[in-house]
Amino acid sequence: MLVLLHHLMVIYAGTGNWIYTEGNPGVVVNALGGWFCATNQAYFMELFLLISAFFIPGSYDRKGAGRFLKDRLVRLGIPLLIYCWIINPLFVWVLKYRDIMPLWRFFPGEYFSGGQILGQGPLWFVETLLIFSLIYILWRVATRSRKVKTTKETKFPRNGIIVLFALLLGLSGFIVRLFWVMDVDSFGLLNLQLPFFAQYIALFIIGLVAYRNNWFLKLTDTIGRQWLITALVLILLWAPMMLFNGAVDGDISYRGGLNWQSLVHTLWESFLCVSMCIGLIYAFRRYLNRRGKLTGFLVPNAYTAYLIHAPIITIIAVAVQDITLYPLLKWAVVAVVAIPVCFGISSLIRKIPYTDRML
Repeated sequence: MLVLLHHLMVIYAGTGNWIYTEGNPGVVVNALGGWFCATNQAYFMELFLLISAFFIPGSYDRKGAGRFLKDRLVRLGIPLLIYCWIINPLFVWVLKYRDIMPLWRFFPGEYFSGGQILGQGPLWFVETLLIFSLIYILWRVATRSRKVKTTKETKFPRNGIIVLFALLLGLSGFIVRLFWVMDVDSFGLLNLQLPFFAQYIALFIIGLVAYRNNWFLKLTDTIGRQWLITALVLILLWAPMMLFNGAVDGDISYRGGLNWQSLVHTLWESFLCVSMCIGLIYAFRRYLNRRGKLTGFLVPNAYTAYLIHAPIITIIAVAVQDITLYPLLKWAVVAVVAIPVCFGISSLIRKIPYTDRML
């Protein structure tokens, strides 16, 4: 749902790249939307990779290389291909090219003319997770002669270690952005978000290590609360940081390059990423570790809702484009409609025979 809200904010606040946006939202809306999206971008993909990686070693141990690979290709590879080569081309053609050229001219020629063959739209994350999973398989096969470590009980890392990790994470992100600038550069062929890959790789590896050491269950309430509070403080620091680095005046140096603005921004991102990952795992384990009827419906439909949300929220936004509301109010109203629609359609899709293994 946060991913849906994030992309809807891009539509109404103009704080990112999307196939459809609603004009100039104004300074206040753009600033609040930028705050919301920057906060999300700093941690939520990393958190998803962390959690995904946490479940990989146990799955591989049970299934072995062949069956694990097959399951990854079914659950990640097939949805990736269906979205990127069927759903997204139809969606883009209907929205932008229907009156310009016939579908047979648009796809595949025009559609692939930019050089991007996979990872279109939000499915870059599925593609990234699939790539990381394949690398993990290769690593396990290459080291199969070594005895696999069983899950053991170890203490959660101390705050000093966590701070050092966040610092190194920020420095590595700064180095990466010397070459690939945020919001500008990506690996076009596969639409990989290269400016964030230092964080993505690191959190994926931490997820693997966390499983073997049972860190999530060893996270103490004290450390969890400390880092959750740290996260809230860092979120509040976003606005003064953007004022300090000149972004309000149009300076975009913070996006990358050899400058102090980029260093400050990547350090803010890394510490927020680490604190949110720890804080949210603690908060959900402590206060939301239960399932009712609503979550019992939402949880199994979340993956499919994510896969299909891009065309659905965009179509809804286009359908109500002539309704005049304050952009943030319109964002909230459309979200109240779009989220149930995405999950409702997801539940219908999952009733189709043979979709259960994939979705």
